[in-house]
Amino acid sequence: MTVRNVLLGAVAAATAVVLTACGARDTPAADDGRIAVVASTNVWGSVVQAVGGDAVRVQALIDDPAGDPHSYESKPSDLAAVRDARLVVFNGGGYDDFFATLLGPETEGVRKIEAFPLSGKAGDHEEPEAGADGHDHAVNEHVWYDFETVREVADQAAADLAAIAPDKKSAFEANAKGFTDRLTGLEQRVSGTGAGKKVLATEPVAHYLLDTAGVEDVTPESFSDAVEQETDIPAAALAEVTRLVEQKQVSLLVANAQTENAGTRQVVDGAKAAGVPVTEVTETLPEGVTGYLDWMTKQVDSLVGALAA
Repeated sequence: MTVRNVLLGAVAAATAVVLTACGARDTPAADDGRIAVVASTNVWGSVVQAVGGDAVRVQALIDDPAGDPHSYESKPSDLAAVRDARLVVFNGGGYDDFFATLLGPETEGVRKIEAFPLSGKAGDHEEPEAGADGHDHAVNEHVWYDFETVREVADQAAADLAAIAPDKKSAFEANAKGFTDRLTGLEQRVSGTGAGKKVLATEPVAHYLLDTAGVEDVTPESFSDAVEQETDIPAAALAEVTRLVEQKQVSLLVANAQTENAGTRQVVDGAKAAGVPVTEVTETLPEGVTGYLDWMTKQVDSLVGALAA
């Protein structure tokens, strides 16, 4: 059982209260004139917020670091929020399947942005295999760590918002350009900084960011799969990861701070004891960050600093 799932029930209950208050059918979603946007998680919601600025009101159905899109169960209030939206944005690729269940005949008029198809990553593997949890493990669905995909989503958001509010088109386009320019700066900052270095990851959440850094991820696939599927880590895989850490055969351990079990705690503790740098990543925006760029800047700074150590 991971930390995030222990807390999921409380998060879901809190989310239900919020959505009942601000997403009910008898309360107009944009009675203040702003464009109502609903996102599956606060990551994609923050991207649309950056593009839409004061012209949008963004509601993220999962807005807590303890929430897990893989196991989140939607509620009637979620459907009400989506029906009242003018634009919805979600990840796709098996990551937030609950959101797809909210889309039907009642939402045909809602503009939709699905990030994973925009990424083009589905074609990276010719024969994908479905994992036990129902989502595809042959491709990596965490495309909010892929800078090009985030640029595509921002540009699509500008186009969709402009179609909804043509009088604000120039503002949306300017916001999207400012956002993507800063994103390009982050990409350039991290690009190639880990060339020739090997790393381990407790879970392949930041896969695309590590690709941009140019590192070699030597994590055994059976280790990653076990953590993602919340099953026991095979003894041989845990032993191999422990050996790589203790012998300092890797330059860095990347730990998903939102997924923790006895095996990953053992690896993190072992890395700290061996003097192997540990950098944390998350799947959703943690408390205290102002948006996607703030969040990603902190993660890029942490990664680049650790690789330079």
